[in-house]
Amino acid sequence: MLQPNTRWIVRKTDEKAVQILTDELDISPLTATLLVNRGISDPAEAYRFLHIEKEDFHDPFLLQDMKKAVERIRQAIKEQEKILVYGDYDADGVTSTAVLMTALRELGASAEFYIPNRFTEGYGPNEKAFRRAADNGVKLIITVDTGIASVHEAEVAKQLGLDLIITDHHEIRPEIPPAYAIIHPRHGGTHYPFPDLAGVGVTFKLAHALYGTAPEQLLDLVAVGTIADLVPLHGENRLIVKKGLRVLSRSERPGLVALSKQAGVNLAEANEETVGFTIGPRLNAAGRLYSADPAAELLLSKDDGTAEMLARDIEQLNNERKDIVAEITKEAVEMVETLYPPSENHVLVIGKEGWNPGVIGIVASRLTEKFYRPAIVLGYDKETGKAKGSARSIKGFDLFANLLSCSDLLEHFGGHPMAAGMTLSVTDVEELRSRLNVAARDQLSEKDLVPFTDIDAEALLSEVGVDSIKELDMLAPYGVGNPKPKFMISGADPQDIRKIGTDQNHLKLTLKQAGGMLDGIGFNLGYLADSISPDAQLSVIGELAINEWNNMRKPQIFIRDASISNWQLFDMRGKRRPDSWIPLLPKKNVYFIVFRQQTLDEFSLDASQVKFISYYEAAKELAIDGKSVVFLDIPPNLSLLENLIEGKAPDRIYAHFSHDQGQFFRTIPTREHFKWYYAFLAKRRTFDVRKYGKELETYRGWSEETVRFMTKVFFELEFVTIKDGMIVLNQVKMKKDLSDSPAYQQKQADIELENALIYSSYQELRQWFEKRVAHSGYHEEEVDAWT
Repeated sequence: MLQPNTRWIVRKTDEKAVQILTDELDISPLTATLLVNRGISDPAEAYRFLHIEKEDFHDPFLLQDMKKAVERIRQAIKEQEKILVYGDYDADGVTSTAVLMTALRELGASAEFYIPNRFTEGYGPNEKAFRRAADNGVKLIITVDTGIASVHEAEVAKQLGLDLIITDHHEIRPEIPPAYAIIHPRHGGTHYPFPDLAGVGVTFKLAHALYGTAPEQLLDLVAVGTIADLVPLHGENRLIVKKGLRVLSRSERPGLVALSKQAGVNLAEANEETVGFTIGPRLNAAGRLYSADPAAELLLSKDDGTAEMLARDIEQLNNERKDIVAEITKEAVEMVETLYPPSENHVLVIGKEGWNPGVIGIVASRLTEKFYRPAIVLGYDKETGKAKGSARSIKGFDLFANLLSCSDLLEHFGGHPMAAGMTLSVTDVEELRSRLNVAARDQLSEKDLVPFTDIDAEALLSEVGVDSIKELDMLAPYGVGNPKPKFMISGADPQDIRKIGTDQNHLKLTLKQAGGMLDGIGFNLGYLADSISPDAQLSVIGELAINEWNNMRKPQIFIRDASISNWQLFDMRGKRRPDSWIPLLPKKNVYFIVFRQQTLDEFSLDASQVKFISYYEAAKELAIDGKSVVFLDIPPNLSLLENLIEGKAPDRIYAHFSHDQGQFFRTIPTREHFKWYYAFLAKRRTFDVRKYGKELETYRGWSEETVRFMTKVFFELEFVTIKDGMIVLNQVKMKKDLSDSPAYQQKQADIELENALIYSSYQELRQWFEKRVAHSGYHEEEVDAWT
């Protein structure tokens, strides 16, 4: 067997619905299966999804308070009142700031932006900033990607005579800020048809309303913020990103051009992965370490030289951010493993003085990924006694709801079910850890704490081709709510299995199945090459892609995980150097079976893993179900091995079967050999084997062992007597068969043993074990989880 690293959850397919989409939309069964399994079975809905770029943006005035907000902003523009755009320090907040600032300036407004410092001011609007704005003559404050939880700050704005327009998308609490206007897709009695906009999406709707038409020239920024904020990429978000990536691919915005140049990417080929893994993290880096202002200035810059300078600074900050994250992650992992082991903690809550609050969200993500537990990582401030942190969650544990139940401990908090930020007293951290663990034990089952992989569909290799894979691009852009499709290839024949790469840490193979073949590559999965036997029925999951090389285009799968549901045989016979293959064996649940004491001297093994078997009872009693069993030497007889293996279900069998080459000869003398030898003795009546044995061996072409063996059989059958090397033929009174001789029986058993275990082919040895082992497959609950 080969256990997968995660639970595989394969979506069930309505084949009838697939056929309808295939026929009506003229698409491949592969594409149709994905749509159906993602809940899109209506042909009209499927067409809109595949061709989202043909759709229109929703009317921005469907958002509550939009008309009121637009009228106030236009009044401010007309009267040249000072407007302050109050943003946030992440990529969503920075792009939101850039979008609204661009719109306001193009419409003639007197506007500046303000982004609070993560370290000195914290998240969201704050009273000091509002008072400073009022002192500077600001009359209107517009928040972007923030503000929905700022009840106190909204009261302060009213007291200062400031009009406050809040645009946000974060979770709404029971108490709404008393702002002049609130633009939020989930606010009050709004009739807006799409509730999942990112902060920059809400800002885009405000810009749409101000311009009177959708400002598609700003969609490069909107797409970047939407992807970076990990909101679901369906509905209007899908439209934003689909169109936005096209705008981004031809963008001449100096800031984005300079930033992509620093990152070594080509904007003309930009896709959602370019944004998610390259552009987004760099825009986040400035606000994570110092101030987010340079990132906003970069996006607003109209000068190439200034943009290049800012992009270089941000690239340096991003490199610094990577180093800090690596260092804190290492400390955090050690802290979890030593102080708060996942076996005892359903929620990981850790903190330390000196940890940078700007990057601990990334660290929390790393902990959740490694331990598959909700994780809160806090940075302690010794002077203030405060702990500021970020949290990431797993499916089944709503962070926002659970933090809300602990709000008496939290000075500030906000976020989503899967991610959140908070501030609390260091003295309350232990109580928060305790409460959240109690809640998690009630809400999460043991299965919930095992990582899983959602698989869109099982694919047959006969369905997988260059054209069908290319067609899958119609489902892009991929992201939250519309992940890159993962397919399962089930029960394939793996061929040409090998390790590749400088460090041999990648896996390459070919999968063969009735109707097709498919190349597979598994990055950082090279170790699996030692866990796949030649005749395994291999199942893999991964993403389908097209490999273009040397003007050739071939389908392939990027393997993410693999499994084998039946027992496996690994033929280690003839491998004389144990140190070359023993280190490649599984580290856990391994038994080394030894039948001869002297074998132990040949191997340096963990004594707890060695099982010495010398009698039938020990063989029968040894529990090997679910184990990897390594037969280091050959048993004295097949019966002992049969007693050990019969009806049991090992995961793997490694057959080494070291033996003394002189212990056996490969063939047993035939009855013709015995007949000739008996006639020879009968003619002479006596034969001095010591004196004339060599001549007999030479004459007949026999070995000394052959003559000795046949002589012993005749002796045991009382056909001859032997004294001082002289063989004398006896008068036989009753007929006896050769098989009546114990030596003949033993030799037959030895021959059967060596033919079965030593000289057999791989397939013959496999068949011998196959007849005897139990075929358990995965346990029932695992089958439910993985298929």
